[in-house]
Amino acid sequence: MGISGFMQMAYKQTAVYWGSPQNDGSGGYIFADPVELSPDNNNGVRWENRNELGGRVLDNKGDIISCNAIVFLNQDVVEEGYLMLGTLDDLDSDSTINPRLIDGAFEIKRFDKVPAIGSTTDFYRRAYLGYKV
Repeated sequence: MGISGFMQMAYKQTAVYWGSPQNDGSGGYIFADPVELSPDNNNGVRWENRNELGGRVLDNKGDIISCNAIVFLNQDVVEEGYLMLGTLDDLDSDSTINPRLIDGAFEIKRFDKVPAIGSTTDFYRRAYLGYKV
């Protein structure tokens, strides 16, 4: 079994992802429709809640961030997008447009994609969720 098969077996949690953040011109963002990352379609996640500052995690601009969670995924996500542990059914239809208004939805402050040892097609993906310090 390759690393991608292992990750599909290990990532048993479901999350909601809002990507493609676009500046709305007035200080906010417009997001793509939320999608469910689910083990049912071999696209689950592993969500690890954290509350750490001492790890000195840096975002892509070099700023220190406080990490609320690290999420391991099978797909690429974009920084400044949002992730929430749960399903689309957990959301009110009115709240799906703006993840900033949802308790439990966190901004992706950093995304890492590293090739597995000996592979050019399998990757480890991690999203760091949190706030700038």
